[in-house]
Amino acid sequence: MGDVCGSIGCDYVRKVLPALKRDKKIDFVIINAENSADGNGVTPTSAESLFNVGADVLTGGNHSFRRAEVLDYLEEKDNVLRPHNLEEAPFGKGYCVIDCGFVSVAVINLSGKIYLEKNGPTCPFAAADELIEKAKNDGARIILVDFHAEATSEKRALGLYLDGKVSAFFGTHTHVQTADSQILENGTGYITDLGMTGPIDSVLGVKKEIIINRLKSNDMSKFQLADGECSLNGCIFEIDNKTGKTVNIERICI
Repeated sequence: MGDVCGSIGCDYVRKVLPALKRDKKIDFVIINAENSADGNGVTPTSAESLFNVGADVLTGGNHSFRRAEVLDYLEEKDNVLRPHNLEEAPFGKGYCVIDCGFVSVAVINLSGKIYLEKNGPTCPFAAADELIEKAKNDGARIILVDFHAEATSEKRALGLYLDGKVSAFFGTHTHVQTADSQILENGTGYITDLGMTGPIDSVLGVKKEIIINRLKSNDMSKFQLADGECSLNGCIFEIDNKTGKTVNIERICI
């Protein structure tokens, strides 16, 4: 599921996700939660609200360390991730393995470098190679990658590089769902960006007037989350437990 925006996004997940899991027979849910707290970042409260309605792993991004109250939580929770390839990141981790009983699933969280250099990410290609090897050694048959990145070119390049090495690769961060969900040549499920879960009548979840005025008049007013009707964006990957390859992919917009 794409970036959840604030409490309004968390509330919409609570309304939609349980039925979606039941109707689509979903076994495992990853949600990007780095914007799940009002005012950006993630807090223990916003994270637990998503776990309580069916999330198995929460991933992060460039706002993962925005809230001081989440730092200890990142250390305590193995299934709350932040990008692995952030230089000198003192809290949290970017990788976990979840035993689902019938199969072990590894989740890898990485950051792009293009336009995100100020956050100090190291090479995502090298980081991916490192963690894929670790996942195999840890017995994971399914490997999933959330690549939190700005540039579609960087997402596409890393996705193609990892084709056949991971089960599914999905981008987050831009809050706009891309229409390119596909199964790559060597069996990796792919989408450039999952989109977001939050208010529709907004600019990436923020009140549209604030963003318009900033772009038009250089008005630097503080961002405020929009309200109103919401949508949930994401993607369902059907993965063969034996081969670890994606056999079907369905883009979701509710």
